[in-house]
Amino acid sequence: MMTSLISVRKLCFSSNRNLLSCTKHLKNLTSPRCNFTTWNKQISKVLKKNKGLSIKVIQPTRGTTTDAATAPFSRQQKIIGAWLFGCAGMCFGAVILGGVTRLTESGLSMVDWQLLKDMKPPRSQQEWEEEFERYKQYPEYQHIIKERDFTLSDFKFIYYMEYGHRMWGRMIGVAFLVPAAFFLSKGWVNRSLKFRLAGNAALLGFQGFLGWYMVKSGLQQQPLPTDVPRVSQYRLAAHLGSAFILYSMFLWQGLTQFIPINNLPNTSQMRRLRIMAHSIKGLTFVTAISGAFVAGLDAGLTYNSWPKMADRWIPSDLLAFSPTWKNFFENPTTVQFDHRHLAESTVLLIAAFWYMSRKAPLPPRMRMAVNALLGMGLLQASLGISTLLMYVPTPLAATHQSGSLVLLSFAVWLTHEFRRLPK
Repeated sequence: MMTSLISVRKLCFSSNRNLLSCTKHLKNLTSPRCNFTTWNKQISKVLKKNKGLSIKVIQPTRGTTTDAATAPFSRQQKIIGAWLFGCAGMCFGAVILGGVTRLTESGLSMVDWQLLKDMKPPRSQQEWEEEFERYKQYPEYQHIIKERDFTLSDFKFIYYMEYGHRMWGRMIGVAFLVPAAFFLSKGWVNRSLKFRLAGNAALLGFQGFLGWYMVKSGLQQQPLPTDVPRVSQYRLAAHLGSAFILYSMFLWQGLTQFIPINNLPNTSQMRRLRIMAHSIKGLTFVTAISGAFVAGLDAGLTYNSWPKMADRWIPSDLLAFSPTWKNFFENPTTVQFDHRHLAESTVLLIAAFWYMSRKAPLPPRMRMAVNALLGMGLLQASLGISTLLMYVPTPLAATHQSGSLVLLSFAVWLTHEFRRLPK
C-alpha cells in the first residue's frame, strides 16, 4: 500500500505537471479508512491529469483486511459518529418524555395535529379557554376528568406535557436532517451509510405519523359506555417499538464510526455466543413491546404481587376472553403474565450468557459490555418488581421504562462487538 503511494508521489513530482491536483488526490489516498476501490478511482484521476505516467496498483493480500478494520478513524467519521450518538440521545429523551406524558394522562390534551400550528401554544387567557373547551368535547374529559375538580391550571399542565413531547419529536427531525444534508454535501458519507441514513429519515417520519395515529385512537368514542377512554394498546406498542428501533439504528451507526471490528476467533464457542447475544437483543426488544401493552391496558394495576399473581402461579382469568388469541393483547391479566415471564426469561438468558462467556477469549471492551448487560438486567428486573409492588408510582414507572432502553443499549453494544471482519 505504502509502496504504491510513494510511487505515485514520485511520479507526480517528476512530471512537474498539475502538482496541486496530484497533492489533492494524494491527500484523499492517505485517508485512514480509504478502501481500494477509492484508491483505484483516485489514482485514475492522477493518471488522467498526468498523461504518460504508468502506475500499477496492486490489490492487497487477504491479511490486510484486519489492518483496515482496525485502522484509526478519520476526523470526519468521528464527527458523524458524535452526531449519530446525539440523535440517539434525543430519541432516548423522547421515550422518557413520552412515558411521563402517558403516566400523567397528558397524551390526549392536544386534540388536533398540525405540523406548524402546533408549534405555537396558546398565549392569551382567551386562547387557553378556547383550547380547554375543545378538550371538553372529547371522551377523556367527558368520562373521566369531568368528575374531578379539574381547573384550567390543571389543563395547562397536561397540555404543556404533550406539547413538549411533540416539540421534542420535531427537534429530533431538525437535528437529524440539517446535519445529514451538510455531511452529504461535503461528501463525508459513504454509500452504505447513505442507505442507512435514508432508512433513518423514513422511520423518523413514520414515527411522527404513528404518534398522531396513536393519539387519534384515544379521541374516539369507545364501543361500550363502560370502556375507559384510552389510546389503542396496539398503536401504543407500534409507536414505542418504532422509537426503540430508530434509537437502536442511531446507536449502532454511531458505534460503527468509533469502534473497530474485533478480530475474534472463528470457533464454535464464539458462534454460540454470537447467536446468544443476538437472541438477548431480540428478547429484550420483545419484552419492552409487551410492556407497552401493559401500559396501554393499565395491566400493572391488576395483580400487584410477585412472584405469584395473588396466591396463584397461573391466575384463573388468564384465558377469560374469546377467541383465545385476544387474551395475549387485550386481557390485562394475560398481558401482565406475559410481560413478567418474558422479563424473567430475559434476565435468565443474560445470566447464562455471562456464565458461558467467562472462559471465552473476549477482548476487554467486549468483557465490559457483557458485565454491563448483566448488571443492567438485574437492575431492570428489580425496578419492574418494585413498580409492580408499589402500585405503579409515576417516577418509578418512568424509570423502569427508561431502564428497558438502557438494557437494549447494552445489548446493541454487545452485538456490535460481535461484528465479523469483512471477507
